[in-house]
Amino acid sequence: MKILFVLSNLYVEGNGLSVSARRTIKALRDAGQDVRVLSGANPKPGGPEPEYKLERFIFPIVQPIIDHNGFCFAKSDPKIIEEAVRWADVVHVEEYFPLQHRTIMVAKRLGKPITATYHLHPENITYQLGMPWRWLNKMLLKYWKSSIYDYVDWIQCPTENVYDRLMRYHIGANFRVISNGVVPEPCIRPLTPPDNYLDENRPLDVIYIGRFSVEKDQPTLLEAMRYSRFNKRIRLHFAGQGPRLKCYKREAAQLMKEGVLKYEPVFQFHSHEELRDLAAHADLAIHCATIEVEGLSIMEAMQQGVVPVIAVGRHTGTSQFALDRRSKFPCQNPEALAGRIDYWLSHPKERWEMGLRYAESMKQYDIKESVKQLIDMFEQACKGHQVQNAK
Repeated sequence: MKILFVLSNLYVEGNGLSVSARRTIKALRDAGQDVRVLSGANPKPGGPEPEYKLERFIFPIVQPIIDHNGFCFAKSDPKIIEEAVRWADVVHVEEYFPLQHRTIMVAKRLGKPITATYHLHPENITYQLGMPWRWLNKMLLKYWKSSIYDYVDWIQCPTENVYDRLMRYHIGANFRVISNGVVPEPCIRPLTPPDNYLDENRPLDVIYIGRFSVEKDQPTLLEAMRYSRFNKRIRLHFAGQGPRLKCYKREAAQLMKEGVLKYEPVFQFHSHEELRDLAAHADLAIHCATIEVEGLSIMEAMQQGVVPVIAVGRHTGTSQFALDRRSKFPCQNPEALAGRIDYWLSHPKERWEMGLRYAESMKQYDIKESVKQLIDMFEQACKGHQVQNAK
């Protein structure tokens, strides 16, 4: 099957959507599918390029903000779009911007089936622009419906939370709940804890993996330290990069100045291998995001046997991966988060055993299984068009 992936840029570093797309494309190719990409050029000179390469689109005035948040947009070249769509058996869009709309219009004219993955909430965009207004988010989602979803045959919903949200908008497409999946990796955390695990004097490593941006809400974890009875033993590790780094460092410094924390929080960008090691040796992994389609970073951490504590909110789907309520807390509630942290840190033996259960639970989200379901979705889209054409 010839599958065309359409996205603004496949190669941007630090952008979760691009990372997920690269993994999915590789897994589809490994499964024997013929995949090509319609995308902007690789911003890294000498790196891989898409089969159908578009020029970069520069926004006046706000481009520095876009760059700072890890996004990159492409110009819509009609000739290149038409060439790409003519090649494909099925067109798969990863975003909901003008490039995708114009590609969909060409696909409809040429009678090609169209599928999509819901990767972004409107809030992922409006929060970055400092406009987190509910009316604007509703308006943007309605625009996506009229310009993208009303033309799509099937939509991949990575979580039940996404499925529920789209159902409220009465979209005519077929829905499939399919996780984006994690690349299977062995859990390097040992079956038994190290000798110093029960030492009451050792620091307790609590990690947060995610971009330093408004919707990831790292401040809730920092504020939770004021309520935790383990705050003098907790060593916070914030792994990532992003526009709010300096702000969060100031908040962490204030906690140190007030004597809330004994260990200075660490802010650092890590390689994939370093993140795996960090998770395998951590005592807890926290995920406070208020806006999150799925949350692959915490899923990868759970692969390494660390117990998570995950925010539950209206537009975050990550909490579906929690195995029980002890790993959930209400969004933006630092006192509740501190209570969950204190519970798990008070029960080290149970925490170790539960961490290994979390590692086991992630096996069902193997990207190979996700790709099997995606291929079935693509085939269903193609069959549906064949039936329509036969009529």
